[in-house]
Amino acid sequence: MAGGGDELKLLGMWASPFVLRARLALSFKGLSYEYVEEEIFGNKSELLLKSNPVHKKVPVLIHNGKPVCESRIIVEYIDEVFGATGPSLLPADPYDRAVARFWAAYIDDKLFSSFMMIIMGKTDEEKAQGTKGLFAAAETLEAALEECSKGRPFFGGDSVGYLDIALGGFAAWVRTRDVIAGLKHFDPKKTPLLAAWLERFCALHAAKAVMPDVEKLVELSKMREAQQAAAAAAAQTN
Repeated sequence: MAGGGDELKLLGMWASPFVLRARLALSFKGLSYEYVEEEIFGNKSELLLKSNPVHKKVPVLIHNGKPVCESRIIVEYIDEVFGATGPSLLPADPYDRAVARFWAAYIDDKLFSSFMMIIMGKTDEEKAQGTKGLFAAAETLEAALEECSKGRPFFGGDSVGYLDIALGGFAAWVRTRDVIAGLKHFDPKKTPLLAAWLERFCALHAAKAVMPDVEKLVELSKMREAQQAAAAAAAQTN
């Protein structure tokens, strides 16, 4: 229960950065909800298929029986519907809102695509290209952080905002790739503001409360890579 008679249910998968976005928004808003873990790689639940018949993906936020899909839309919905609860996530100024939405879209377009190339790349060259893209995206986001924060701790200023939530969804995966690759993708030398932001954001109680365990993400990533390698080897022998 979110309070005031509102019923909130979130359909998700623990390792998804997009599900984490929704959980971060709910956490920073201080809203209670029922969390339902979905098996997205196997038989998807009837509730998920009914709630998101177009994409059949998580996250899905169900508010008083009505489903809301897509992580960025969910974050904005939470902030609009529960505007009187907790901190405001979207900037008050229309231009600042437009800027935040632009950079959130950039994160999904550039940062996520680089992650996918690293994880799903079939060759070392493809994985290296993904790593190069991730570093390039980090440098661009360094400039965005400087612009949006105006010298304050977060993209949202003195407190966490919409863009912090958008990037925060990838925080655990950035740290996971750090462990696997043995290097810092948010490099303190090349992107000092972003590196400091990552540490600051992950240390917040509302973030730690929902952040997936990095060791488990490392295990999951290595397992998926091993499965991918086995499938590639099997294809070559058939």
